[in-house]
Amino acid sequence: MKKSPKVIISGGGTGGHIFPAVAIANAIKLKYPDANILFVGAKGKMEMEKVPKAGYPIEGLWISGIQRKLTISNLSFPFKLISSLWKSRNIIKRFNPDLCIGVGGFASGPLLKAATWAGIPTLIHESNSYPGITNKLLGKNVNTVCVAFQGMEKFFPKAKKLVITGNPVRQEILNLDGKKEKGLRDFGLEADKPVVLSIGGSQGARSINQALDDDLEKFVEKGYQLLWQTGKFYKTKSQDRVDKIGSNLIHPHEFIYTMDLAYSVADVVVSRSGAMSVTELSLVGKPCVLVPFPFAAEDHQTANAMALVNNNAGVLVKDSEVKNKLFQAVDSLLSDEEKRRTLKRNIEKLKIENAADLIMAEVNKLLEN
Repeated sequence: MKKSPKVIISGGGTGGHIFPAVAIANAIKLKYPDANILFVGAKGKMEMEKVPKAGYPIEGLWISGIQRKLTISNLSFPFKLISSLWKSRNIIKRFNPDLCIGVGGFASGPLLKAATWAGIPTLIHESNSYPGITNKLLGKNVNTVCVAFQGMEKFFPKAKKLVITGNPVRQEILNLDGKKEKGLRDFGLEADKPVVLSIGGSQGARSINQALDDDLEKFVEKGYQLLWQTGKFYKTKSQDRVDKIGSNLIHPHEFIYTMDLAYSVADVVVSRSGAMSVTELSLVGKPCVLVPFPFAAEDHQTANAMALVNNNAGVLVKDSEVKNKLFQAVDSLLSDEEKRRTLKRNIEKLKIENAADLIMAEVNKLLEN
């Protein structure tokens, strides 16, 4: 086996694809410090910004998905696909990788297809419980399919090898022991009052923000503390509301960087149900109210949420009902300690702690061959 393998990691579009991709790259670097890793993403997508910040080079393809209605973008799709396949072949020829890894998203399609044509060993990782169309199409031709949830064989019936690995996550959340006191202090929270953590994603979640905004007085009346990640677009409005109410129980933040501390203080978590959110919630073992984003591709966030709900490991509130039912769901959990214990016990049964190691085992097998 080479001590300095060359690996291409392709895909992105969402944090649920990018963050596992970076975690896989970090795991490869830990095993092979001299590894040469190149990312390939879609021009204009968030991976083109996030990946360089993580310390890895990236090249962009001119590629996007097909819209559900007739658009100019759809008419240009065949040209984008041909362009991306051609550029992918050139990247592979120039870089000469030992392995190509796809994490889902538009860019992984042309790159992984070109890699299979060239006879390069290939692996894809599917972070959601309902795979995107790119991974479903690639699954029958790649060497290994790594998945995060059970029951995925129905989506990859022709896969050469299907392995349950879970989703690799940021290491700091894997151990919350002893962090609660610091979390309470850093966020300015009181130890004797329940804490609700709302994490609507890095950009915030409009429907969740509006529902919380409408019910802030109810949080104050009940004595519930709200640690509220609002996102950039709702931060000013949320702060204005807090100033008007004049309560020290509501703590809005545009973005929470120390998520390990935030999880450590939370009694209940309100969250979207992207793959990484669901994975992290299972690892930290927190009772959660999930509000799936209804416009996610193939409605995969609802599928992710149902993977928990069907195991009595989470509570689901539809996005269309969040305004009327979110506080009710939170209040019901905070009023029922036994229910919270049950959700915690069941969600912890779904966790896979060593996802990065399991994926690396498959990477090693392909590199050795």
